[in-house]
Amino acid sequence: MAWRIIHKAETESTNRDARLGSPWDVFTADFQSAGRGRLDHKWHSRRGENLMMSAVVDVAGLAPDIVATFPLVVGLSACEAIGRMLPSGVAAKIKWPNDVLVDGRKVAGILCELDGEKIVAGVGVNVLQADFPPEISSRATSLALAGVRDPSIAGVRDAILERLTGNWSVWRARGFAAHLPRIAELDCLKGRWVSVLRADDDSEPVAGLCAGIDEDGSLVVAGERIYAGEAHVKNFKPPV
Repeated sequence: MAWRIIHKAETESTNRDARLGSPWDVFTADFQSAGRGRLDHKWHSRRGENLMMSAVVDVAGLAPDIVATFPLVVGLSACEAIGRMLPSGVAAKIKWPNDVLVDGRKVAGILCELDGEKIVAGVGVNVLQADFPPEISSRATSLALAGVRDPSIAGVRDAILERLTGNWSVWRARGFAAHLPRIAELDCLKGRWVSVLRADDDSEPVAGLCAGIDEDGSLVVAGERIYAGEAHVKNFKPPV
């Protein structure tokens, strides 16, 4: 498909803008005044330093359980695109359900929202930013900090859209299971001990060895399937 780029210098939210768009429209901005990530977490981004993009994707005719796996297809696309830019010896990894990590730090986040027969796929990538607010500085990184020389925001955008085009086509034709082998290669949680909160107020997190992401998009931990919803990984570490 041919993507159509609609860019603003400033907006409240590219995801909000994209709700007024049509399939294959892509909304970007240099700055978001009300940018947010999953679970309404604020997305910190300096003006003109990072990619803030929301792509409108057609999901007409697909069952809800299939549509629910699409955020991981977006994450795969971002991870693959970023991974190709990194210097030798540095890898990008998928962290279920919606992050891309480099050296254990978040470089990109995904926020997908269903709107009728289309999905608004929001992607934020730290490209040029060299420092972050104290509350996230130990957990965040950027392509520039990861060693990518002279990264281009437009180049990152186009690389992700290229991967998303191909991955969407495979997902639409063959389902999410067709992407599982590649996702397993990039999954930073598989084979690790993890603790997962089903919601922020979960008093009994699911803890144990992670078997990876299943074909329905759930994370399998200690034999239990966990669906994204409000769930998030509290911590993870290599197996003893």
